[in-house]
Amino acid sequence: MSPLNAVHTNRWDDDHESAVETPDVAALAQLLADRTRAAICMALLDGGAWTASELAEYAAVAPSTTTEHLNLLVSGGLLAETRQGRRRYVRLAGPDTAETLENLAGLAPYRQVPVRSLAEANHRRALHHARTCYDHIAGALGVAIVDAMTERGLLARDYGLVLTAPGARWLTALGIPDTGPSVAHRAHVRTCLDWTVRRQHLSGAVGAALYRHAVDHAWIVKAPATRILTVTDAGRTAFRDHLALPDEALSPSLTLPAPRP
Repeated sequence: MSPLNAVHTNRWDDDHESAVETPDVAALAQLLADRTRAAICMALLDGGAWTASELAEYAAVAPSTTTEHLNLLVSGGLLAETRQGRRRYVRLAGPDTAETLENLAGLAPYRQVPVRSLAEANHRRALHHARTCYDHIAGALGVAIVDAMTERGLLARDYGLVLTAPGARWLTALGIPDTGPSVAHRAHVRTCLDWTVRRQHLSGAVGAALYRHAVDHAWIVKAPATRILTVTDAGRTAFRDHLALPDEALSPSLTLPAPRP
């Protein structure tokens, strides 16, 4: 290097930042490139906190291996952890993480997974029909709710999905508080790309409020230790009355959805 170049380099270092931050998408992709870590993240879309031993059993891997995966996911910012005594609990870092995972699942290619029993087939049908995506309703039911709210003018597809004035009044009439777009720095209305049908379901503060209302009024019930939601008789009546949802949107299909490319 010539003396002139050396002087120029020193001047740049003195007057400018020698490094800048940029998103490391490859690092995030690497975290999810392992199928066990991906399965752990998808299980935590139920919105709950799991112990390492519960996740080890779910993923069918050794506890020590699960701990290694959890350490990577926590340090990578996808999971948050809390400790109660000697127990370690992990959960998704927040709703943005959940929406990112569901969107990635909606973009991911399908792979064939064998169905070995009637019970497993029923489980998959129920999961495709209605499930939690962190703190809102996903699956075919979630997509049907968005369609019905849009058709009734409660949501509008302008620059993204927005809650209309009639939609805000509809929430009030149901007794659902409209949390507003600025509460807890969470988006008022957002959507996730649903991996069931590769269309949008409702998330954000409005989606979360609607899910809480449906649970509190026993329109839907969540099966223990799973993401599956079941529409109750009261829920069938409520969804018909308030959104005119058809019967086929309120029950799992008799057949599994065909794989999509």
